[in-house]
Amino acid sequence: MKTFLLFLCLMPGLAWQNARAQDSSASVFCVVPLGVKGGSDESNLSAYLVSAQGSRDFICLDAGTLYAGIRRAVENGVFTDSPDAVLKKYIHAYFISHPHLDHVAGLIMNSPEDAGKNIYGLPFCLDILKSTYFTWKGWANFADEGEAPALGKYHYVRMIPGADTEVPGTPLRVTAFPLSHGSPFQSTAFLVNLRGQYLLYLGDTGADRVEKSDNLHRLWMAVAPLVMQKRLKAIFMEVSFPDEQPEKQLFGHLTPRLAMEEMEDLERISGPGTLKGLSLVITHIKPIGGNEIKIKQQLRSQNNHSLQFIFPEQAVALRF
Repeated sequence: MKTFLLFLCLMPGLAWQNARAQDSSASVFCVVPLGVKGGSDESNLSAYLVSAQGSRDFICLDAGTLYAGIRRAVENGVFTDSPDAVLKKYIHAYFISHPHLDHVAGLIMNSPEDAGKNIYGLPFCLDILKSTYFTWKGWANFADEGEAPALGKYHYVRMIPGADTEVPGTPLRVTAFPLSHGSPFQSTAFLVNLRGQYLLYLGDTGADRVEKSDNLHRLWMAVAPLVMQKRLKAIFMEVSFPDEQPEKQLFGHLTPRLAMEEMEDLERISGPGTLKGLSLVITHIKPIGGNEIKIKQQLRSQNNHSLQFIFPEQAVALRF
C-alpha cells in the first residue's frame, strides 16, 4: 500500500546534517524548505513548509518557490507522494510575509493546479495580492475577492497584529507581527505555536536602527519570555548581504553585523546567556558573487551569544 509517511521527519539520520542533533522524540516541528535564497534563481526562493513532527498537515510560510521545491523534496525522499498531491493535500494554508515577487511567485504560478485554501497575511499584503496579482490583467483571479469573476479558490484571511490565529486542518496557531522592509514598506513576522512550543519566522526586514523603527524591538519583547522558558525552538531570520554592503543600499535587509545587533537587543530583554544554543536559521541570502561564503564567515566570527547557526538547503528537512 502506498504510504504517505514523511520518512525524513520520522527517521533520524537521514539528511539531518543542518539540524540540531537530537532524537526524534525530542523534536516538535518538521520544516521542509522549498526555497531558501533571496533572488537570482527562481527555482529556489523563500518558502518553508511547517508541520508538527510526524504530520503531513503543513502551512507554507511565504511561497516564492512551490512546485520546484516540492519536486526536489520528493526526489530527496522527504515525501513519498507525488508533487501534485503534496501541493494540493499537504499544504493547508499560505502565510505571506509581504507581496514581493520572490515571496509569492510560486503561489501565483501554481494557483491553476492548486486546491482551495486560505491565504493569511496582514491587510497591506493581501490588498496587494488582490489589486496587483490576482486580477484579470496580471493573472486570473483565483481568490474570492477582487476583480470579477472571482473564481473563489483562495480565501483571504486578514490577520490582526498580535492576535492568535487558528489554522484549520492543523494543530498550529500563528500570530503576525509587523516589520519594516525599507521604510515605508512593510513585511511580517509569523510566530508559529504548536501546543506551547514555538518557531519564529521573519520575512524580509531591515534593522531597527537603519529603518528608524521599533518593530523588531517590539517583536523581541513579545518573544523574550519564550526564549527565557526555552520554548522558542528556532528563529528564521534573513541575512541578505555581507557586511560590506553599504547601509544605504540594503533596501530593507540585514547583514551579519545588523543581525547580531538585533540578537544583542533580544538578549538584553531576555537576559544574559538566554540565547545560548538557540537555533538561528539564516534565510534569504542573495546568491551573487561570494556573498554566501562571506555571510557565513561573518556570522560565525560575530557569534558572541553562542547561537546555533543553521544554513538551510532546499528540500533538506529540518526538525526542531
